[in-house]
Amino acid sequence: MKKMMLPRLFVILLSLCFTQLYGMAPKVNWDQAVSNAIQRYGIRMEPHLIQLFSKAQVSYPPRDIALLTFKKERQMQLWAKDENNSWHYIHTYPLTAFSGRLGPKLKEHDRQIPEGIYRLTSMNPFSSMHLSMMINYPNSFDRLQASKDGRVSLGSNIFLHGKNFSVGCLAIGDKAIDQLFLLVHRVGLSHVQLIIAPNDLRHEKPATSTFAQPRWLPELYAQVAQALKPFTQHKHSKKTPTLPAPRLTMNSFTINAMRHWGENKTLTHA
Repeated sequence: MKKMMLPRLFVILLSLCFTQLYGMAPKVNWDQAVSNAIQRYGIRMEPHLIQLFSKAQVSYPPRDIALLTFKKERQMQLWAKDENNSWHYIHTYPLTAFSGRLGPKLKEHDRQIPEGIYRLTSMNPFSSMHLSMMINYPNSFDRLQASKDGRVSLGSNIFLHGKNFSVGCLAIGDKAIDQLFLLVHRVGLSHVQLIIAPNDLRHEKPATSTFAQPRWLPELYAQVAQALKPFTQHKHSKKTPTLPAPRLTMNSFTINAMRHWGENKTLTHA
């Protein structure tokens, strides 16, 4: 009987040790960490944001914002609603990196930037890409089409972030992410709409090659085009010239980013 009790006693003592050990570990206050990042990076950008909104005659901070991303044009447009519930163009941020080709993201590790109508779900002040905000890819449309196609590994951990590197995420540089990180914090994640299109479907037909594309692509682009209709072109909105995609060289930063930050099924910092 004593021999049977010893292993149990050992397990109990070991459990108590682990409980005390982990109980002593400091817990990260995520909201405080976001606030600290805002103070460190965002506050100095606020006067410029206020100036942009003043020029557009939209009160700051607005109730809602929209980020319209056009892959062919390599740009992201910021729009905001005024008191009359009308959308107004605010500013354009160029994409600082690009990966994949025109067309939706279909599977893990295809390096495709998703296309569709998305939301931002969380803010990451600890990102290896300076600051980042997670995109809710795959969304319900992505999962539905994957189910019909028999695809199971869709990829995940797609972010809007700083720096100038991308393997499927939206990179806009450090200064731009400083501004948008602050702005999203001001308006709230639930008041941000993100539309990612192959090109500006308000003025052109889809520029995506039909080669090796899913049969449901026209349905997706019809949804995206419909979502873009409230955003009529503003006189201050300028198109950014289409730039060649940056070459991804296998330097130490790239290898480290792909190993520790690239798409996988476990949440990692962008």
